[in-house]
Amino acid sequence: MNLRDLPESWDLIVIGGGITGAGIFREAARMGLKTLLLERRDFSWGTSSRSTKLVHGGLRYLREGHIFVTKAAVEERERMLKEAPGLVEHIGFLMPVYKGSGPGKWTIDIGLLIYDLLARHKQHDFFDREDFSKMSPLIKTEGLAGGFMFYDAQVDDSRMVLRLINEAILDGASAINYAEVTEVKRGRQGEVVGVIARDTEEKEERTFISRAVINATGTWGEELHPSPDPKRHLRPLRGSHLVFSSTSLPLDKAVAFMHPDDNRGFFAIPWEGAVIVGTTDVDHKEDLAKEPVISEDEVSYIMRGLRAYFPTVDIAAEDCISTFAGIRPVLSEGKLSPSEESRDYVVWKKKGLVTVTGGKLTTFRRMAWDTLKAAKAYLPPVEELDKDDPVFSKVPKTPDNNYGLPPEEWRRLYGRYGKEADELVSSASKEDLTHVPGTHTLWAEIPFVAKREQVRHLSDLLLRRVRIGMLTPKGGREHLTRIKDLCKASLPWSEVRWEQEIDMYNGTWERAYSLPSKKGEENNEHERPGTGN
Repeated sequence: MNLRDLPESWDLIVIGGGITGAGIFREAARMGLKTLLLERRDFSWGTSSRSTKLVHGGLRYLREGHIFVTKAAVEERERMLKEAPGLVEHIGFLMPVYKGSGPGKWTIDIGLLIYDLLARHKQHDFFDREDFSKMSPLIKTEGLAGGFMFYDAQVDDSRMVLRLINEAILDGASAINYAEVTEVKRGRQGEVVGVIARDTEEKEERTFISRAVINATGTWGEELHPSPDPKRHLRPLRGSHLVFSSTSLPLDKAVAFMHPDDNRGFFAIPWEGAVIVGTTDVDHKEDLAKEPVISEDEVSYIMRGLRAYFPTVDIAAEDCISTFAGIRPVLSEGKLSPSEESRDYVVWKKKGLVTVTGGKLTTFRRMAWDTLKAAKAYLPPVEELDKDDPVFSKVPKTPDNNYGLPPEEWRRLYGRYGKEADELVSSASKEDLTHVPGTHTLWAEIPFVAKREQVRHLSDLLLRRVRIGMLTPKGGREHLTRIKDLCKASLPWSEVRWEQEIDMYNGTWERAYSLPSKKGEENNEHERPGTGN
């Protein structure tokens, strides 16, 4: 689908295809609103594919006194664990306690107790030095007093965005990527009357009519709607990560600890067959139109934290298989350090334009409710949302013919693709119902999403629809021939186009997903100025 295929008039237009826009889009579709989502780049291109992959309350927010942020996030975590099994899953965390270093046992215990009370069930225990060392044999033992085990949840962030968008489309809504909103049109009284959108590659332009426009563009929010508070503006903060193979860093549980440099929360998290380590929290002063990249200072910071707590592991930055960096949209007065800034969100409105920015991936649904409530005056009469209804469609049980896949594989596929997992599996050959080496991804997923999920470029496919680009060495370069063969029918590109896409993808990976010392010539793929969606 492209711009020329769309109707002119809509009840609601949502600008931005990250988790915030996707959540609003899904809830608007559930309300029966005729809704259009426009995304300037690719769905989940920004922070929503570059997070720490956690659905969590945020223990550090308790320490900083943001109990209501934590409460809302814990409640949403519990909801998503029930609604989206296979997409949002429990993960065990280990948190060591050291004598004379970092928060003490009782401080952590009180924080975890509050965490449990908010979740309404106990999910943490303390273990002495000996037992904790057995649970985490790689952890530093010098000064170790013991440690806690607790539970949180993790997610494939990009697949969450895509599942929300896909299910909204199945309910009759429309979403287009690579469609830049160049102007919010207003009438004589300053009221919103629609938008002008332009295909960023084909340059086709369309005007769409709507009395309600929601600006969910995250860090770019003030380009469409300057902050109404002259003292508070969006402060882009970068969080970066290193990704290691599970062979290089063999962890079967996540580890949470305090970074020795600044006492910030820090994680090493098993994810999709690899291990993610991070994150950083620094001001991002580079051009927002360019893909964010990890800096050499951030690499050093992450490695210092890793070596401090895993001193016996022979590991170097060069052992990582990929890097990634995302930008957090934080509304700030500029007085606090990055890690002290609140992760709460704000909603502004002005004559039909409603802006939402800030917040956390975990609380996307509450952000959607508050944003749609603010837009209510500009929308046609619709039934109120039943907030107890699940945001994700219910999926069937594992079919009688399981095609040789175990129940946990079906759980994962239903979590990522909803009901469409049945067709994904039934249409695949037996040889494609095996995993891409080093990942949890089935080969069959690749052509399926290439055909159905508006893939325009190879980077869309390998960095967001599936995560091979982050989970395999050099972005999966050794697999590109097989991927091309799998996708020839789904992506009927010419040989010249395939060569161009592979070159662009390799350039993007080298620049934005490898170590700084390995980055080649800067690749300007999709880096065009204008309103960021």
